[in-house]
Amino acid sequence: MNIRKSILIRVYLAFGLMVFGALLVFGKLLHLQYVDGDEWRQIADSLTIRERVIEAARGNIYSNDGSLLATSVPEYEIRFDAMAIPSEHNDVFNARVDSLANKLSKFFGDKSARQYLTQLKAARAKGQRYMLIKRDVSHQQLKVLKTFPLLRNFKEEKERFSSSLIAVRENKRILPFTNLAARTIGYKNTKGDTVRVGLEGAYGDYIEGKSGVQLMQRIAGGVWIPVNREVEVAPTDGSDIIATIDVNMQDMAQRALEKQLITSNADNGCVILMEVETGEVRAIANFTKDTDGVYREKFNYAIAQGADPGSTFKVASYLVALNDGVVDTNTVIDIGNGTYKVPGHTIRDSHAPKKSRVTVKEAFEESSNVGVAKMINTHYGKNPEKFTGRLHEWGMNQPLGLQIPGEANPWVKMPDSRSWSKLSLVQMAYGYELKLTPLQTLTLFNAVANDGRMVAPLFVKEIQHLGTTVKKFDARVINKQIASEDAIRKMQAMMKGVMVEGTGKRLTSPLYTSAGKTGTAQMADGAKGYGARRYQSSFAGYFPADNPKYSMIVVIRNPRNGYYGGSVAGPVFRELADMVYANDLSLHKTFDKRKVNFTGAKVPYTLQGSKDATAKVYQMLGIQSVNWNTVVDSGKDSSKHTPSAFTVSEFKEGIVPNVVGMGLVDAIYAMENAGFKATIHGKGKVINQSLAAGQRLRPGTNVLIELK
Repeated sequence: MNIRKSILIRVYLAFGLMVFGALLVFGKLLHLQYVDGDEWRQIADSLTIRERVIEAARGNIYSNDGSLLATSVPEYEIRFDAMAIPSEHNDVFNARVDSLANKLSKFFGDKSARQYLTQLKAARAKGQRYMLIKRDVSHQQLKVLKTFPLLRNFKEEKERFSSSLIAVRENKRILPFTNLAARTIGYKNTKGDTVRVGLEGAYGDYIEGKSGVQLMQRIAGGVWIPVNREVEVAPTDGSDIIATIDVNMQDMAQRALEKQLITSNADNGCVILMEVETGEVRAIANFTKDTDGVYREKFNYAIAQGADPGSTFKVASYLVALNDGVVDTNTVIDIGNGTYKVPGHTIRDSHAPKKSRVTVKEAFEESSNVGVAKMINTHYGKNPEKFTGRLHEWGMNQPLGLQIPGEANPWVKMPDSRSWSKLSLVQMAYGYELKLTPLQTLTLFNAVANDGRMVAPLFVKEIQHLGTTVKKFDARVINKQIASEDAIRKMQAMMKGVMVEGTGKRLTSPLYTSAGKTGTAQMADGAKGYGARRYQSSFAGYFPADNPKYSMIVVIRNPRNGYYGGSVAGPVFRELADMVYANDLSLHKTFDKRKVNFTGAKVPYTLQGSKDATAKVYQMLGIQSVNWNTVVDSGKDSSKHTPSAFTVSEFKEGIVPNVVGMGLVDAIYAMENAGFKATIHGKGKVINQSLAAGQRLRPGTNVLIELK
């Protein structure tokens, strides 16, 4: 019994000691949390370090003519270290803080000087090391801020205090020409690699550069501040991309396409302009009618929209037949009354023929569906593999392998395809039961213009880093000779005939020759099939016809005001070709003969603008010396002309230039080089600017430029 009591006593004592110990531990925890908690949390925070990734500036994208299409502009988040000057030197802080508040108020204009002063003093009282002053500050603004009291370098004042300025850099991607070739320039989803569009996406590995590293320390309140003002590992900026796009041609293409889309009230459309010899794409525009009725670039139809090409594909059908020698241009085809019955279907021409018997050349020029279907069915009906196999030999069933992502796969079926039927061969003859993108179709036309040499379209000419070439892209040949020289020569003559005698004759220019083919195709509308009578209008060709430099395709889908390719898509071809011809002096072979001797004669006036550019034009006109007092058009009487030609060195950042009287390009150039953002209204010559010339304003200020 005594032993049992002894054991119980010991158990109770042990239990009591455990409870007492637990209470002591619990009390200590309470003391640490509520009495010493702030002190220990600050110690823990001070020991917390992490790396912050410093994003590299993405490389620039330049156009073929050297214009800037995309660039990275640094923007800064401005923070204030209220404790950069130790607390024992409050006199130094107090002597300068009023002046800083005044300057910040005047500079940003968002708060009064009193509000800034209150905020700065409160930060000092609370010991804040990372107080936010302003976000989205430009590099030019930062340079000014670095001259303000407390924010400038104290070493210049022979004092040993650190600047209170902390500038956190971020890079903002901007397109100087806004929507010009926006889908081709593209973008990369910054939150992942799943979305890559255009040149930005395709060449991201070059453009992005290499990120840097900055050590960050967490202070009281969970705020992260830089350990050092300078980064530990500096970022390496990305490489530059030299694109094939020409800014002026791109602008022309977009204007011509948009105008015709509005006129025809179409759903969408695209236009591509390409250099024949190299395959370099000079312009590519895509517009979709948005919900508000405005046409915008939302989808790259030119490279991603595979569809029945319609009658433009007849170029391929005739070229196969000419190459195989089964017909010649003067071979006669009986098209009857413009209908052709095949098992289960009747093929019809869009217009009743003028005569029942036509030559192959005439059938092509008038875009006869019956003519091409009858020709292909007669010569390949028993051996369709010979026809489709030729298309495959040319590579028309393979994607072009573009430098930008998003290309749709072409579909050129073979007789062993599951969808092949008795109608497939005749349907393919005039552009149905196959899928091609506009760019894939243009590549074929370009090969005809290039004497049979098929080259892949190019969007990038060169990659540079710090001015040094990293990689260069030359013309990539897909097929050295898609057809015999004789077949190519005859096809060229037939396409030229379309513009002289056929469906494209209304598009002929008196200044230059051209060759092409109209196209009109019915579009399937889901379950409704072709019954909805929706059309795709197209025109493809090249110019000049005798020595081609440019090839072009225009595709307009579901126009509501007309639908024939020659009347809907053709006007875009003609307008853009006219503008390109007018601006490309290499196409004017007789230009030297047109030079005029202006000795003693009246020299033509020029708009106000670049002195160097104007001098170059005058030189090409044969005018060797220019008197700027007499040739610059001031918009006044000719006797009162005053010199207003500028040179690049005349621009001063922050000083508003006078752009009245200039053309659009020179006006934008002048404003942007002075550091201002320009908004444009109208066309023609600048008649007014919203900011008075000569005044000093903050860089980045927007200015409205009106043209008429």
